[in-house]
Amino acid sequence: MAGLDKNTPIPTDITMHRKSRLLEITFDDGNRFSLPFEFLRVYSPSAEVRGHGPGQEVLQVGKQDVYITGLDPVGNYAIKPTFSDGHDSGLYSWDYLYMLGSRYEALWEEYLARLEAEGASRDPALAPPPAPKSSGCSKH
Repeated sequence: MAGLDKNTPIPTDITMHRKSRLLEITFDDGNRFSLPFEFLRVYSPSAEVRGHGPGQEVLQVGKQDVYITGLDPVGNYAIKPTFSDGHDSGLYSWDYLYMLGSRYEALWEEYLARLEAEGASRDPALAPPPAPKSSGCSKH
């Protein structure tokens, strides 16, 4: 992962609102974003979600009720949330969180359109059971 450049806004406050399932992040440039837990989960920067290259993204379905059970700092550049579905491999750097916040509406619409195109649902009751986890990344 590339290091943060001098222009990357840095969070001054990160608050987890469990009841409303929002992660509120205030940056040192004055911007404040309230990001739903589900949004953070479906846009996880992990290889499990993003794949190992363009076109390898894995559409996340049935994540409507997901919540964050833990939030750990990673150095001075990222946070690592643990989600209620067991997902915990995404490192959310400050620049990635800032991008998610500044592009929230467009990214959310894109996600909903992908779900619709795939005939998938945000509702966990309508989602297929998760595939068994592999023991790591493998090259094919």
